[in-house]
Amino acid sequence: MRENMPSIGEQIFWLLILGIPIACIARTVVYEEVFREPREWCKDKSERCSRLLQRKFFYVFTCEYCFSHWVTLLFLILMRFKMLLPDWRGYVISFFALVFVANAYLNLYARLRVDITSEKKDIERKEKEIEKLDEDMAQGRRSS
Repeated sequence: MRENMPSIGEQIFWLLILGIPIACIARTVVYEEVFREPREWCKDKSERCSRLLQRKFFYVFTCEYCFSHWVTLLFLILMRFKMLLPDWRGYVISFFALVFVANAYLNLYARLRVDITSEKKDIERKEKEIEKLDEDMAQGRRSS
């Protein structure tokens, strides 16, 4: 018996929405200051553990891409989100689609941060140039 699946539009809507918290959680754990100490501990463990499986386990918490897979798995368990097919294959499709979308959001956010930082540097440089011109003009008036 076929389970009633949401429309493709609804599935895409949920895909795009669920990618947001997945990306937020992955980025927060891997980059933000609030998780710095546990992340540094995991990084150290990922480099010093003698067993390969242990090193890989701890590495997951230092890699945004890797961690996003586990966050996606958690969301699939909680939300039971399936795409295209009503059986286990729908979970597989949605798993990879969510990882893709979440990482696209993460890349977009990283690019946005680079652009904002670059803009700030340009503004600072221009403000310094204007200050220098103002000083030069003020000195020119005094010497006249």
